[in-house]
Amino acid sequence: MTQSHSRISKAVIPAAGLGTRFLPATKATPKEMLPVVDKPAIQYVVEEAVSAGLDDVLMITGRNKRPLEDHFDRNYELESALEKKGDAERLAKVQESSDLATMHYVRQGDPRGLGHAVLCAAPHVGNEPFAVLLGDDLIDPRDPLLRRMIEVQEQHGGSVVALMEVAPEQIHLYGCAAVEATADGDVVKVTGLVEKPDPADAPSSYAIIGRYVLDPGIFGILRETEPGRGGEIQLTDALQQLAQDEKVGGPVHGVVFKGRRYDTGDRGDYLRAIVRLACEREDLGPDFRTWLRSYVAEEMQQP
Repeated sequence: MTQSHSRISKAVIPAAGLGTRFLPATKATPKEMLPVVDKPAIQYVVEEAVSAGLDDVLMITGRNKRPLEDHFDRNYELESALEKKGDAERLAKVQESSDLATMHYVRQGDPRGLGHAVLCAAPHVGNEPFAVLLGDDLIDPRDPLLRRMIEVQEQHGGSVVALMEVAPEQIHLYGCAAVEATADGDVVKVTGLVEKPDPADAPSSYAIIGRYVLDPGIFGILRETEPGRGGEIQLTDALQQLAQDEKVGGPVHGVVFKGRRYDTGDRGDYLRAIVRLACEREDLGPDFRTWLRSYVAEEMQQP
């Protein structure tokens, strides 16, 4: 049955992780600030939220994450220097990040997992549905996944997760969903979830990727959720309870995503994301593709 729900306006971006896979680069620089071509990864995520109509953004940070706040703040000295030089193009790029959205910040303090990070957003979110965007997954703006998820949540209520079909040998890297088909080809009903299962125990090949639209009922469950895999409070465990008991916060649906996704949480995939995005840039792509073809041809000739 179609239900009426308040319009979603708030996005939560957990950004308190230590980024250990990118050491030593992340010893003093937050992993979210690592550049993807010429913008930090976190800016792509905020832009995605804004393009979906979410202009109120709460970032969950931790120690040594001050550069995140600085990036989305004004830098008057730099702006003044660029203005005096008449460099309007770079001035516009610098100002863009500070004008994107209304930004808020809260520290997670003790890093106790994604579920705990989301729980830190409860005072800001209140009793409204909200979106969660993980910074390791960059979704191409030509594939409006988050907007579609918001549409599904407004239609069905409850919570919505983003799903992508992966190879069986990769499912242990993700949360995995058991699903039932619905009348919409890209929407499934989620009947169960498990965090990083062994391939033999996985209920499907549908992996949860880093986009969620959540009912505020998730907060009450997270407060009672015991640490799970890795000794952390897992968001997947809380969503499993929502899927099993719709009275708590409505059903859980999944949007099956088949578009372009760039994984920046792994070093190899991070490099591939940079190459793909650079190739598609109008200002960089033509020259870069020419060089890349030449480089690959030379490497193929090596013994």
